[in-house]
Amino acid sequence: MSPGQILRKLRKKQNITLTNLAKCINLDPGNLSRLERGELNLSFNLLEKLSLTLNVSPLVFFDKNLPKNNLTNNTKNFVENFRLSAKFINQFNNKTFVIAIGGEVINDKQFKSIAYDINLLHSMNINIILVHGIRPQIDNKLKGETIKTQLIRNIRVTKKEMLNDIIEVNGALKTNIEAIFSSGILDSPMLGSSIKVSSGNFITAKPLGIIDGVDMELTGQIRKIDINAITDKLSNKEIVIISPLGYSPVGDIFNLSYEQTAAHIAQAIKAEKLIYYINANGILNIRGELIPELTISKAKQLIKSIEDPKNAPFISYHDFNILKSSLYAIKNNIEKVHLINRNINGSVIEEIFTDKGSGTVLTEHSLQSIRPATIKDISQIINIIEPLEKEGILIERANKNIGKDIDSFYVIEHDHNIIGTVSLHQYDEIIEVACFAIHEKYQNLGYGKKLLEFCEQTALNRNIKNLFILTTQSEHWFIENNFSIADKEIMPDKRKKTYTSERNSKYFTKRL
Repeated sequence: MSPGQILRKLRKKQNITLTNLAKCINLDPGNLSRLERGELNLSFNLLEKLSLTLNVSPLVFFDKNLPKNNLTNNTKNFVENFRLSAKFINQFNNKTFVIAIGGEVINDKQFKSIAYDINLLHSMNINIILVHGIRPQIDNKLKGETIKTQLIRNIRVTKKEMLNDIIEVNGALKTNIEAIFSSGILDSPMLGSSIKVSSGNFITAKPLGIIDGVDMELTGQIRKIDINAITDKLSNKEIVIISPLGYSPVGDIFNLSYEQTAAHIAQAIKAEKLIYYINANGILNIRGELIPELTISKAKQLIKSIEDPKNAPFISYHDFNILKSSLYAIKNNIEKVHLINRNINGSVIEEIFTDKGSGTVLTEHSLQSIRPATIKDISQIINIIEPLEKEGILIERANKNIGKDIDSFYVIEHDHNIIGTVSLHQYDEIIEVACFAIHEKYQNLGYGKKLLEFCEQTALNRNIKNLFILTTQSEHWFIENNFSIADKEIMPDKRKKTYTSERNSKYFTKRL
């Protein structure tokens, strides 16, 4: 049974006419009829309205036709993810997100899907401020002109003769954005949504001045932001669109960096989050590997490395500007800045509504910490190790034994969620690394290595320079981390007494 058929069945069961239901959810009766026939898709906004009107759970529209306790994998995933996202939905209720997109997003026709995601966030009572760039559109416009452009430290010198082109480009792009938010075409997730968008002269600007001996002319910097005007728009449930233009008290217009504009807006409005769409899966290191988290200190080191003339740049100038603006935001009390891939559909939803996320997050202090486990952690430790016990990767432990040995356990947390655990047991001059496990969603992200480094440092703090592990299926990982296979006969005698020979675990040691 399709969602439309379920809707029809529920409507008739409650003796509601098609016309009356359409009126309740502010939808044309013809479109509601098409929805019931399966000719239209059910958007999140309509799902929310229908659930409230018919007094049913949203899940009714997805699993009503399936046998009890026999959900398909897709439905299982949907139900699980829907449940897990609830904590984030509650957490961000009535909070403000500043979302920044470069002009490349519009050029590459990626904004429509991003608008759908913004619509979803907005329908969850999240206030949205959208800041857009126009750099590639200006470049394209000036190609046919005789005006020469100049970049100083990757910032455009805005000459007076460029200003009309910049105003024209900005107006066209902003109109395009507003049109997409206003679309209610059939089969669109925007169908039935009642989004209001607004813009205005929220930014007072002043000249950037002279950089490296060059007058930046009408390139500006932010002097003041009209917070009250923006707040009024948000309280009216409007999405606020901010262009990278500022105005002086005497009527001059200044061209601004959208990256810096977004950071200053987030700071002024005290936003919960600042989100930039970038060209990759977050910030990558020189080896092309994702850096999932950056603290202020690490971001400073990375920027210094990129700016070093001896080093070849390994991220685009566009993303580098975003990195610097993100650092400014974190230094000015924005708790988290998220850098996500503009080329991945739904990346903002994955980043915000899943524990793992999808890009790089910048914070003042590390989201990850390792600490001794407590009795309160037992249930979460069990959730992590139980699947590995069933697969035979870890030896089975009775729950009561974990409680007894809780003083030997440590946990690694990410953003206040326990994502891994380890148990350390000392035998004279050697320590066993036992029950070493990282939650499957956080594997291959470097957390295992960090937990192992913690184990090594703990051993050194105890003046112990030898570690050992017993493993059946993870030998390659430990070998990669400088463990060597050894004879079980040299295992501490006390450990031999509890060793389970049926598992035939391999014995590895490491000298620190």
